[in-house]
Amino acid sequence: MNTIMDGSIAKTVDYLVRGCEDVVSPDLLARKLEQVPVRGPLTVKLGVDPTAPDLHLGHTVVMEKLRQFQDLGHRVVLLIGDMTGRVGDPTEKASTRKQLSAEEVAAFARTYVEQAGKVLDVERLTVRYNSEWLEALQFADVVELLSRMTVARVLERDDFARRFAAHVPIHLHELLYPLMQGYDSVALRADVELGGTDQRFNIMTARQIQEAYGQEPEVGMFLPILEGTDGVRRMGKSLGNYIGISEPPEEIYGKTMSIPDSLIERWGVLLLGWDAAEVRARLAAGTNPRDLKAELARALVARFWNPAAAEAAEAAFNRTFRERQVPEDAPRVPLPSDPWQGPALDLVARLPGIPSRSEARRLLQQGAVVVDGERLGDGATVTVRAGSWVRVGKRRFFRLEAGG
Repeated sequence: MNTIMDGSIAKTVDYLVRGCEDVVSPDLLARKLEQVPVRGPLTVKLGVDPTAPDLHLGHTVVMEKLRQFQDLGHRVVLLIGDMTGRVGDPTEKASTRKQLSAEEVAAFARTYVEQAGKVLDVERLTVRYNSEWLEALQFADVVELLSRMTVARVLERDDFARRFAAHVPIHLHELLYPLMQGYDSVALRADVELGGTDQRFNIMTARQIQEAYGQEPEVGMFLPILEGTDGVRRMGKSLGNYIGISEPPEEIYGKTMSIPDSLIERWGVLLLGWDAAEVRARLAAGTNPRDLKAELARALVARFWNPAAAEAAEAAFNRTFRERQVPEDAPRVPLPSDPWQGPALDLVARLPGIPSRSEARRLLQQGAVVVDGERLGDGATVTVRAGSWVRVGKRRFFRLEAGG
């Protein structure tokens, strides 16, 4: 196996860490790569808890890095957390997660491998389930595992610390989660683990658990977190702000068109490798953000389906949101400038029949305002031009035009 792309360990490390927010540590990764000719390919782990039926766009940021390891000939393991999924990752949770049944977890897990094939080479993918070893642990084994971590260390987690300070209950099974994930790395003898930056505590715990069991710690590679369709919180299945990579093309396209303008650059860079400077330059030159979102939506559908599906999804979106739903006799509303950019609140307050800014804010808070197919929330900024349209509620439409 030729691990070194061009004969240089250093260049291989540079290639693999590119795009990561942090790596613990590049020097350890280099040492592991140097040992490959003797010990064989590295074992590279990504753990995914099946808490919903879809893998989402946020997962693909990490999976693209996994694909790089695959292409270099390493052993990539997609670890389905069918046991940890029943506990629920407490990361960034303000309260205890609802525990899923074994049946729910199993049903979700069955769909994951097929979906992962949209990014990874399934012929070179090892799929494991952590129930293989966690269910086999005896109570004495669990006590031994618990002895490897102190309560004080677990409570260093920001989410646990906040809940403890606020007197929000922390259940004992939640404290087990990072230890279970750490034991996964022991069972797999993982050399590298990938995750989002929100997984730092879990992965650093895995390194500690491996050392406690006499193994060399894994390299932790932390990828950027993709914000969800709301533009605020990280994309998450439990938050309902995600786009599943196996959703129908029309859903992927439509949900992408609904994201705030502020996400265009970040989604383009993290999901499609767009050049951030070029995106900013195009926006500065007057490119309508809606047009860039359409490019983003087309590219994402083409990636996870095919170009023909992307064209069909765009045509369906245009028919639904730009042709059929806007009546010809919809009231015309003049814009202060063309194009115009500003707070969504200012735009809604200008519409006929909206009696006050407080009413405009209430409508935005309720999600009752759609501009050019994008649902706006309170505090959003919007860019519109002559020809744009606004829908308030289900039936009140307005067309925007140049004017004063």
